[in-house]
Formats: sequence, C-alpha cells, structure tokens
Amino acid sequence: MKLYSGGIAPNPRRVSIFLAEKGIEIETRQFDIAKLEQKGEELTKVNSRQRLPVLELDDGTVITETVAICRYFEETHPEPLLMGIDMLDRVMVEMWQRRVELEFFLPVAFAFRHLHPVAADLEPVQVRQWGELNQDWAKKAMSGLDKELSTRQYIAGDRFTIVDITAFCAYQFLKPARIDYPTDLPSLQRWHGEMVQRSSTKK
Repeated sequence: MKLYSGGIAPNPRRVSIFLAEKGIEIETRQFDIAKLEQKGEELTKVNSRQRLPVLELDDGTVITETVAICRYFEETHPEPLLMGIDMLDRVMVEMWQRRVELEFFLPVAFAFRHLHPVAADLEPVQVRQWGELNQDWAKKAMSGLDKELSTRQYIAGDRFTIVDITAFCAYQFLKPARIDYPTDLPSLQRWHGEMVQRSSTKK
C-alpha cells in the first residue's frame, strides 16, 4: 500500500492528519505541488487526473478523493471513529463535512488559486474578482462556524471528527489565500487553539 501525498497542501494534509489520529503509518511518496511534480509521469501512471492525494492498495486498486481515502481507513481501522459512531452521528458528520467543504474549504482554496502568484501555474487563468469573492465567502463561513462553536467543543458535535480536520486545514491555509486570521471570533479561535495542540496537526 502506498500513499501519494503533497505535503502541506490542504487535501493531502487532511489525509495525513486523519492517519495520524488513527496511528496509521504507511509508505508515502511526496510530490511538490508548487513545482507541478504531480503532473509528471510517475503520478500520471497512477492517477491520470494528476491530483493528490492518491492511495494505491496492494492489489493495485487506486483510490482518489480525500474523503474516500479517509473512508477506506475508517472502515479498515475503526478506532478511533472519526466519521461518526452511530447512524445519527454519521449523518451529522456528513452534513457538516459537506457544509465545511463547500462553504469554507473550497473558498479558501479558490482564493489561493486565483490570488497567489505561486498558484498561477495551477489555473488556466487567475481571475482576481473570483478570488476576492471567495475571500468574502470564507470570512462569512468563519463567522458562522464561530456561532456554532459557541455551543459545543467541535464542529459536528462533542467529539473530534473529520470535519474538524477539514476546517483546520482550511484555516491553516488562510495566509496563502490572502485572508486575515480572525481576531473577533472567540469561539473559532478557541477551537483553533485546541486543534494546534493535537499531536496529529504537528506532523
């Protein structure tokens, strides 16, 4: 089994944190996304879409898409459960995962890809107005998360889940996305302070 990863890029990092939370270590091949190494022959043979992360199983099965890779490890290494402990909890985790991805994670990613000079080679055309719109949407999402976190410790409930990993990786990418870290969202700041103390996020 081999994981093809991209270092601190948000999607590969989500998988890395997920694995660290479960205490799983596997062979990992790192690619420098800024240098477009993912577009080289080695990764293209495994994933013609030239995107990271990618999980290649021992039988040759290739799994792409971050959450699908995490689901594989959730099923094969259940403890600790990071995607829900029962039917209702799994539903709530999926609901919040979808919201955080669409409303926070993706706007941060789009802001970076359309505003940061390093990302110029990642997009056919950088559209500044689109990047700026996504900056505003990311700020709105953080305000909403602050309100939610004022009522509970973690985003999807009282347990740490994959949703917190997704939100954390987006939050950590605010600076490259040219978005100021919030100073007026105390619950979100409290949550982030707890997240950076987890051993999984320090790897």
